[in-house]
Amino acid sequence: MAQDSTAEEKIKEAAKSLFTKNGFAATKTRDIAEKAGINLALLNYYYRSKELLFNKIMMEVMSMFMKSIFSIFQDERTTLEQKFELIASRYIDKIKSNPDIPNFLLNELRSRPEEFFLKIIEGKRLQDFYIYTQLVEQIGEERVKGLNPIHIMMNLMSLTLFPFVGKPMMRMVTGIDNAVFNKMMEERKKLIPMWIMQMLK
Repeated sequence: MAQDSTAEEKIKEAAKSLFTKNGFAATKTRDIAEKAGINLALLNYYYRSKELLFNKIMMEVMSMFMKSIFSIFQDERTTLEQKFELIASRYIDKIKSNPDIPNFLLNELRSRPEEFFLKIIEGKRLQDFYIYTQLVEQIGEERVKGLNPIHIMMNLMSLTLFPFVGKPMMRMVTGIDNAVFNKMMEERKKLIPMWIMQMLK
């Protein structure tokens, strides 16, 4: 059992490293096996396809990430603006280190949203994580009359995630390279909270 556990962990670590560096399409199963120090047959024994391995890793990444985001939602010690800063910063950092997250997230949300969220938050209702949070209470205290807090959440997610989803198109249209794009994403860590707070005012 210990050997099985070690082999599986080596596979996951190698796959995560290669998926992060090269992306899903450019990563080959034989490269994963070689980096993990095992043969291809053993890799196929644990994971029948690259897709299954990728989904397993991304589910674990998303589960840890969502828990860290909801811990920000619940924190009573931070102001609303500080929460927006932390959320934007964590989203941007996580996606920069896992560039396949946006496409994975979009595919899962299109094909099986309920199953996806049940897995990443361990069977609990997503509504419970959102409705009963300090973040929602603070938005309610700050918002202008008649503004639904859900607008704030949609704008926060859109401003954070869409640049990564639309990156290929933006690079073709504007001619910016990766260095400029990454610099702009760092700038957005400060700009996004400012824009959201301005919306509330």
